Amino acid sequence: MSELTRIPAPDGVAAAAQYSHVVMGTGRFVAIAGQLPLDERGRPVGEGDPAAQARQVFENLRRCLAAAGATFDDVVKLTYFVTDMAHMPAIRAARAEHMPDDRLPAASAVRVAGLIRPEFLLEVEAFAVVAE
Repeated sequence: MSELTRIPAPDGVAAAAQYSHVVMGTGRFVAIAGQLPLDERGRPVGEGDPAAQARQVFENLRRCLAAAGATFDDVVKLTYFVTDMAHMPAIRAARAEHMPDDRLPAASAVRVAGLIRPEFLLEVEAFAVVAE
């Protein structure tokens, strides 16, 4: 795990409740492509169920991070792409299963008109910094 510094609210910036404004560290940079709610055989998971989709997406992120020798503790940035912002509580709940509130990364949430397939409600990409 890398040594990361999180700054939840820099001077003059309003504090965020669900992310850190700044996360910095030194080490090897890891970029994880946007993960979709697909199981290991490429089948969609949780059609119409944002909670099930979010759990699968975070499991896929965990597996991708592990392949890079990283964990969720190394994540410095998450980007959420959602078809409906009403899905954010389900995404936050899935994230909470992997990341404690005192180790939240920087984050962005983007509402999109659609994803690569109509049954997908969300996609999440991650950036991590791993100690060398």
